[in-house]
Amino acid sequence: MNKGAIEHAQDSDLRLSGAALTRAAKRARELAAQTGTAIIVLRDGVIRHVMPTTAETAQQIQEPKASYDAKE
Repeated sequence: MNKGAIEHAQDSDLRLSGAALTRAAKRARELAAQTGTAIIVLRDGVIRHVMPTTAETAQQIQEPKASYDAKE
């Protein structure tokens, strides 16, 4: 097992996975706040149902535009 930092991995998917997980967590909180549902989290070894606050979701996430080449 490689003990190096994941940010220095050769595989770009692995290297950028931390940022992707952070974006996904923010988006999940935003969606939960919009729908009035709880988020399930593990804190201090205890599973908890947490209602997101408006302060957590005040800044909405803007997903980057896909850089697909249109080939038809």
